Amino acid sequence: MERIKIRRIKPEELNDRLLLINLYFTQGLTLALSLIIMLFQWQNPLRVLKVPEQPEFVWWGLGLAGLAFAVDFVLSKIISENAMDDGGINEMLFRRRPVWHIILISVMVAVCEEMLFRGAVQHSLGPYWTSILFAVIHVRYLRHWLPTAWVFASSYGLGYIYIASGTIWAPILCHFLIDLISGLVIRFRRET
Repeated sequence: MERIKIRRIKPEELNDRLLLINLYFTQGLTLALSLIIMLFQWQNPLRVLKVPEQPEFVWWGLGLAGLAFAVDFVLSKIISENAMDDGGINEMLFRRRPVWHIILISVMVAVCEEMLFRGAVQHSLGPYWTSILFAVIHVRYLRHWLPTAWVFASSYGLGYIYIASGTIWAPILCHFLIDLISGLVIRFRRET
């Protein structure tokens, strides 16, 4: 019987199949963990996911997504691309992906991560500590301080609109839009 060895691999060692397996596995784990935490908190996940009758949450999600893209645009003009580098993971994930798959990935990541971070963790720790944990979990950005700060600020914004809107659908919508538009930009960006 062969022993399974776990080791850290570099992005260039990933192939598309391994990248997708890792993505789907970690998102499934994220969703399962969120449900377990919610049950220990005596929260009903179906109540957390209840879609509000009034559509105001859409404005919260669209507003924060628009602000995030505006800040990201300004940062891209004044900061070197190397300072915002994620190790090439986003490029590998979206560059050759069909549009339908980018949409699927964006929905899955938004729902799973917001259920964990806003629905479960923020319920106990509040938006500040949740955002620190969110930034640490996005380990591929930790090599540079600016992307780490940006992930923290984005997470704090998601936590804020969750509280302000009273529904998890505002941060889910915002997270989805950020991932979708970023993925499509990577997918259709012309090589220079």
